[in-house]
Amino acid sequence: MNNIRFTGIMSALVSPLNEDGSIRKKDLTRLMNWHLSEGFTGFYLCGGTGEGTVMQPEARMDLVEYAKAEVGDKAKLIAHVGAIDLITATKLARHAGRIGLDGISSVPPFFYRYGEKEIAQYYTALAEASGLPVIMYASPLAGVPITCEMVDRLMDIPGMVGVKWTSADYYTMRRIRELRGGDINVLNGPDEMLLCGLVMGADGGIGATYNVMPRVIQRIYSAYTQGDLEAARQAQFQANRLIHILIKYDVIPAVKGILDHLGYDCGFCTYPMKRLEEQERQAMVKDLEAIGYFKDYI
Repeated sequence: MNNIRFTGIMSALVSPLNEDGSIRKKDLTRLMNWHLSEGFTGFYLCGGTGEGTVMQPEARMDLVEYAKAEVGDKAKLIAHVGAIDLITATKLARHAGRIGLDGISSVPPFFYRYGEKEIAQYYTALAEASGLPVIMYASPLAGVPITCEMVDRLMDIPGMVGVKWTSADYYTMRRIRELRGGDINVLNGPDEMLLCGLVMGADGGIGATYNVMPRVIQRIYSAYTQGDLEAARQAQFQANRLIHILIKYDVIPAVKGILDHLGYDCGFCTYPMKRLEEQERQAMVKDLEAIGYFKDYI
């Protein structure tokens, strides 16, 4: 199974940012160390949660280069290099290969309605520029429907190893899991259905909410892989109680707000993304206390 490169739990890491878009490196280090201490196997950098598509390319390269220097070989690092223009995307892909990351990923080219031929050309360019394993990112945010048949054809691209599946369509995910005799790396995207993805054959999960409850998320994976389905179910239900609160306050701003409350200075989200007002922050903390977050989740 040469394509199964990434397994276990990987956080879709938030990007700690200053107002000018530069990286708050001290807090990036602390956040990664926290996740690694709970058993995470790696990080998905500058993805949707990491605000990559609205960051300047120089800041994205600075973040992934710093993450590599800090983590070394202790964890797998995947850089999301997707951009609205191919020149930027290939620049990021080339940089990821040069500094020795473990893989790259990207949503399909977005905004314009690209056909499958153009999508294949896009991924081919990224694979050639990086020389790294490529994970296609099937996300509804990109506005491109990814079918099982399309994934099968895109797997012919040299370097393509699999897909990050962010969809509740687990029927299709399972069909993808069975492609190429099972030699395809499938990673679950929906945090609230991590266990569903694992049951249907995902090799692991990548998620935004993992940032603020690494212990609970790791418990889902560990219990499932150890055959304790009931413990995995209960951990998923616990995670979902927090996810309900994060959705209520908008996931990425809420995640950064919680991290700030925990002492991780990750800054605000990139404008014009929502910024929690003080009243909302206080209300969110009360909601967190009501589910026992500060006692049972961290």
